[in-house]
Amino acid sequence: MISSSDILHGKILIVDDQESNIILLERILHGADYTSITSTMDPSQVCELHVKNHYDLILLDLLMPGMDGFQVMEGLNKIEPNDYLPVLVITAQPGHKLRAFQAGAKDFIAKPFDLPEVLARVHNMLEVRLLHKQLHNYNDVLEQRVRESTAELKDGYIETIFTLTRAAEYKDENTSTHVRRISYYCRELARMLDQNEAFVDKIFLASPMHDIGKIGIPDHILLKPGGLMPDEVNIMKGHTLIGANILGNSKSPYLQMGAMIALNHHERWDGGGYPNGKRGLDIPLAARIMNMCDKYDALRSKRPYKNAYDHQKTMDIITSGDGRTQPEHFDPVILAAFKKNHLAFRDIFNANMYQL
Repeated sequence: MISSSDILHGKILIVDDQESNIILLERILHGADYTSITSTMDPSQVCELHVKNHYDLILLDLLMPGMDGFQVMEGLNKIEPNDYLPVLVITAQPGHKLRAFQAGAKDFIAKPFDLPEVLARVHNMLEVRLLHKQLHNYNDVLEQRVRESTAELKDGYIETIFTLTRAAEYKDENTSTHVRRISYYCRELARMLDQNEAFVDKIFLASPMHDIGKIGIPDHILLKPGGLMPDEVNIMKGHTLIGANILGNSKSPYLQMGAMIALNHHERWDGGGYPNGKRGLDIPLAARIMNMCDKYDALRSKRPYKNAYDHQKTMDIITSGDGRTQPEHFDPVILAAFKKNHLAFRDIFNANMYQL
């Protein structure tokens, strides 16, 4: 609620080229116990004064030499942040009232001044203006609370994600640093592809869950040194379906993207991937990004069936192929972005070899 004291302490600016009008209005307002009254006879100063002092009410004469009240309101409309122009125009011309309202004025005082009318209109305008500011401030508080609630909700999603990835890490200690690096690769590559920040944020948090389905793969297959038998390969490929099932049917946008990545990150641009043999743009973008990032990190990392490769050898395999990995496996646009910015991948790997 707005109290009488709040209204009497409202900041008022009087703008009139006639000193006698200013003196009369100041006398009326001071007599009614208004405490914060400023005046100027120079209309060109009004915008600068308002930016500095944020007046709650501007009593504005319309007919002034050099710069009239309409021009002043035009300037005020450009700087008033809340689209609320706290202007009470002063005019002796009835025909100017409509034009003043159209320019943004909220009310008018007729000349010659009538004391009860001046006080009533000033009081009402100040009350409305202060209520408007109060509502605006309340909306700011509400928006802040929404942001805080959204942050808390996001923190909950993140905790769920970390809990899930810790489950995968429990199966394979080497996976721990891999899933952490993946977030940074995917975020970097998404930005290289000019994706918006909402997408970048989602893929950063969703990508660590890409191999969550491996918690359903038997250890003797998951950790087997050397090559897998054909039936073991088929079981291993099932981690994509397991992961999608674990993460599926969630309302969280992070888990939704995580499920989509888990299912599709082994699909290849040329259609030779699994589990569904998708090709080209039928593979979701996040999964195509993940495919490149996963391949880079897998080549850089030691596994039960292979040694770790350095950055240059990894680059050669991805860009030229080695039989097992071929350039046509990757989205050409993503491959081009990777080639152009491959040192960012090297730096992420070197910075996160052991832990974040």
